Amino acid sequence: MNQPMGRLPAKLHRRVCLVLTEDALLAEELLARKKLAAEVAGRLADNVLLIRPGRLEVVLDELRKMGHTPQVIGK
Repeated sequence: MNQPMGRLPAKLHRRVCLVLTEDALLAEELLARKKLAAEVAGRLADNVLLIRPGRLEVVLDELRKMGHTPQVIGK
């Protein structure tokens, strides 16, 4: 017996900054860093962090200080 699918509320956002990590453990490592965690607006998946508007450069600087080499797409 098939039941109709319910509707899910969704919002479309343009010009957002996301940090995609290789795995959830790396995302946790990033969130453990207070300065970086302050710039995260939310977590969209285990390995996807939503960055606060206008905070891209701060996040990139912090990632580089941690020894990461972030790849920026669509800047």
